[in-house]
Amino acid sequence: IVEITQTPSNSRLWEVQLTITDESDPQLAGLTNRIKEEIDGEGWYRIGQLMLKVGHFDQAEELYDELLKGASDDRERAKVYNMLGWLKVDQGEYQEAVKFYEKSLEIKRKTLSEDDVSLADTYGNIGLVYNNMGEYSKALDYYEKDLEITKKALTPTHPDLAISYNNIGRVYNNMGEYSKALEYYEKAIKIWEMSLAKNHPYFAATYSQFGRVYRGLKDYSNALSYFEKCLEINRITLPEKHPNLGFNYSNIGDVHRLMGDYERALAFHQKALNIQENVKCNPLDCATTYMNLGETYREMKDYTTALTYYEKGLKIREEKLVKPHPDLAVIYHNMSKLYFSTQKYSMAIKYVEQAVEIGQEKLPATHPHLVEYRETFEKIRKKQ
Repeated sequence: IVEITQTPSNSRLWEVQLTITDESDPQLAGLTNRIKEEIDGEGWYRIGQLMLKVGHFDQAEELYDELLKGASDDRERAKVYNMLGWLKVDQGEYQEAVKFYEKSLEIKRKTLSEDDVSLADTYGNIGLVYNNMGEYSKALDYYEKDLEITKKALTPTHPDLAISYNNIGRVYNNMGEYSKALEYYEKAIKIWEMSLAKNHPYFAATYSQFGRVYRGLKDYSNALSYFEKCLEINRITLPEKHPNLGFNYSNIGDVHRLMGDYERALAFHQKALNIQENVKCNPLDCATTYMNLGETYREMKDYTTALTYYEKGLKIREEKLVKPHPDLAVIYHNMSKLYFSTQKYSMAIKYVEQAVEIGQEKLPATHPHLVEYRETFEKIRKKQ
């Protein structure tokens, strides 16, 4: 899929531009069939899911608003609320996403048995939002409800069971419990290796998570390898301006920074911005790229440029994230390091105190980020 556009002569007609694929390639054929299965429903519901998968969020929102107005029963309304929740996650509107998912859940709990797999999907979706909001204990609660139902309802090698394992791994990753995260990611990968084509987008998502774990463990060569595996699949399966590619480039750029290759880091971050600043994407992805650029320029001792990017990233995160959020602590800590380097110790202590305060409230006591925030605090305090 290259592009989806509304025809100028008829607002109810949509033109989908496709690229020809080689049906003789068994992996590509398997991937195509699997994606067809995942985009379920008929007619407009199917088009809406397709729009979300290729990153056309505004068109998808218009369509789902119309479908909600025309919904004839609770089953249809629950389905549309669920898709609107998905849409709001992609837009970084997490509180709105929770509202839509909870509306869907309320309807489903009235009409379905407590062990219905459709309930598991919604529990998983709510868990994802709480994970993104930095509410990790709530996220785990919902993901465990999802896993409990999914284990009973599906076979041990079903791809959707692997999604549940992958989601729990993401929470442990964010909590800095990297060994637990790897354990769950490996469970997911083993199932997908038995049931999906090697270039399925699920592999890309999990390779990206492996990359994040190894980056957290400071094993940068492994991190880079997994981020590149993710990129390889995304280039095959996504349009060239898809937001996920932008996020992928930013991750690769960040690892190059950590390895001291600033020229490559800047090149990949610029690739990310070329997508993120020119298509509708989650603004928080853009904020991450700005933050990564700020870190790169700070390490290059170009403090003025670094501060410009930090402020861009901070503005988005303060607008979009529910406070206090662990991602705000990250950028406050980065700004404190910049002010420390420029000997502005009062500003440095102000920002690191905010980072420590959030970290103490939202992260486990042994989380590597919180440990680092405290070390920075002590270093700055000694200079005052």
